[in-house]
Amino acid sequence: MKNVTLLSATAFAATSGLIFGTMQTASALNWNWNYSGTGITASGTFITNDTPNDEGFYQITGITGTRNGETITGLQTTGTPIPGNEPFNVDNLISLNSQQLTGDGFGYSTSGGNYSSPFFASFLPTPGYLEVFSAPPFIEGYQNFGPEDSESLISFSATIVNVPEPTSSLSLLALATLGAGSALKRNNQSKLTQKKLEKVS
Repeated sequence: MKNVTLLSATAFAATSGLIFGTMQTASALNWNWNYSGTGITASGTFITNDTPNDEGFYQITGITGTRNGETITGLQTTGTPIPGNEPFNVDNLISLNSQQLTGDGFGYSTSGGNYSSPFFASFLPTPGYLEVFSAPPFIEGYQNFGPEDSESLISFSATIVNVPEPTSSLSLLALATLGAGSALKRNNQSKLTQKKLEKVS
């Protein structure tokens, strides 16, 4: 009886681990992104949540990549501006819509100590994407551009590279349950065989 209880507990733990492990990885999406403009090349990956808001935008929670050879070191905190572009807070949202960024855009820092914030500029004669680039020394306020700061037209694109598969949890659960059932059946058969042998002896 102890063996059956132990086996059941092991099977439950294994099954739970498979399910929760799968659910954890399925709660995020990976994206490839890139943009370019005159003298600008940037690309990398996003991590977002897997559920868009009512307007179809996903929340960016992580970023990697490079901009003009500098490694991206971090995502700008949502609801704050990149240094030198106050008071324009980023929202770090991305979408598969034809307009992939909002007017607030996303922001990030680079290994060179610089900051960048691509966004959708609906105020342009032909609406499109702009990148605000800010380099040290940082003077607070978007009107105080330094000699290396810029606001440039860019072309921007982002695509999802993996989509969670809800059925994977069920498949793993089914396999784990079948495995546990087979193990219990073998355990019961070995007990019956043992009892028969005891009667014979």
